Amino acid sequence: MKIIRPKLFQDLRGAEALFTESNRDEVNSGGVVPGLNLGYNTESKPNVVDRNFRLLFDEIGWRSDQFAVAEQVHQDNIELVDQPGTLNETDGLITLTTGLALGIRVADCAAILAADPVNGVAGAFHAGWKGAAMGIAPKGIELMQRHGADPKKIVVYVSPCITQKNFEVGEEVASQFPDRFVDRISYNKPHVDLVSFIRHQILDTGIPDTSIEFSGNCTMENDQYYSYRREGSKAGRMVGFVRLI
Repeated sequence: MKIIRPKLFQDLRGAEALFTESNRDEVNSGGVVPGLNLGYNTESKPNVVDRNFRLLFDEIGWRSDQFAVAEQVHQDNIELVDQPGTLNETDGLITLTTGLALGIRVADCAAILAADPVNGVAGAFHAGWKGAAMGIAPKGIELMQRHGADPKKIVVYVSPCITQKNFEVGEEVASQFPDRFVDRISYNKPHVDLVSFIRHQILDTGIPDTSIEFSGNCTMENDQYYSYRREGSKAGRMVGFVRLI
């Protein structure tokens, strides 16, 4: 099973993070949505998604009953959680609870995984264009700080997501971003640089650039990821997880 383990977290004491790939050739290859689809809002039946979660947790050796996920609605609500379950109307989670994994589902949007293991705070945030424009990343990091996190101790991973050359939008979307993150020259329609915008937002919170890791891979270009833009209703969902240990 192909799972991304961010480099910044690999030797980090007190926290770990991971991001799933589609695994189309290894899991459920003949299914309606082939691969390790972890989204209940897809064409896969719930029992198939349940089985995929079990396969994942067996693979990584985490407890399958110790994770919390956001029921994402492309807004900026962030909840402090201390027990497993699904948080409704929520796009961000933070926790102070050791062993509780926080999960964010994506299929072109960015999963932002953050942890300050020294002070015992972790966060996971869903940043599509709406969430990014509303500032979910800096709001989440600021909430982590209010619960004891130190920006100089926070490590952040930003998952594969759609990149600028593939992120064509209308002017109604482009106008919600600073001009320097929108290319209105190279293409027929505006293209937003979501990755650079998120980097700018995170740096503004005081987290050092050396503590931020970006995948750099584009979900729309690479079949190892699910992409809603490329696959439409046939797209599955990947999950980014972070937890304190």
